[in-house]
Amino acid sequence: MWKKAVMGVAVAAAALTMSACGSASQENSGSAAEAVPEGKSIVVYYSATGNTKRAAETIAKETGSDIYAITPKVPYTEADLDYHNSASRVSKEHKDSSIRPAYTGDVENWNDYKVVYLGYPIWWGEAPAIVYTFTEHHSFEGKTVIPFATSYSSPLGDSGENLFRAAKTGTWLPGECFTGGGKTDDVLGWIHSLKK
Repeated sequence: MWKKAVMGVAVAAAALTMSACGSASQENSGSAAEAVPEGKSIVVYYSATGNTKRAAETIAKETGSDIYAITPKVPYTEADLDYHNSASRVSKEHKDSSIRPAYTGDVENWNDYKVVYLGYPIWWGEAPAIVYTFTEHHSFEGKTVIPFATSYSSPLGDSGENLFRAAKTGTWLPGECFTGGGKTDDVLGWIHSLKK
């Protein structure tokens, strides 16, 4: 009896751990089983340390998507990214949700894309402010958006849902978070799991 109880707790804990990172449910969005539509696709991402960039490049290569990096107009320094320092740039952006850092350039022919893979690192359980800048400056009308994120150990949480609320348009599918930096095999496994 005791062994069965311990086994039940272990199975439940494993299920929670496996589902924690990729379980963001966007309101007014498709289910996880909803197919990714046909059409021209692009991977749009912001990467601070290179982990999200690697995941984005893997997704772009595997799906045949174009790729666009959200590049801050004022680059983030190592000191800016020090989330342990309450006076750092990222800490200030986290405390003041109205801050929208500018980025350089933009996606050419945005209206041509039907599918957008939107990638970012997880900071305090959220997408960085610069990803909101991009999201709020583009219409996702007629597009399917699939968020993905990288983190050391944090889950995707409500970050995809919050971006959907900021965007106000588009069909947003549940996303995926790649912990431990986003290993290539994990990214490929997720891409192959998406229904076509």
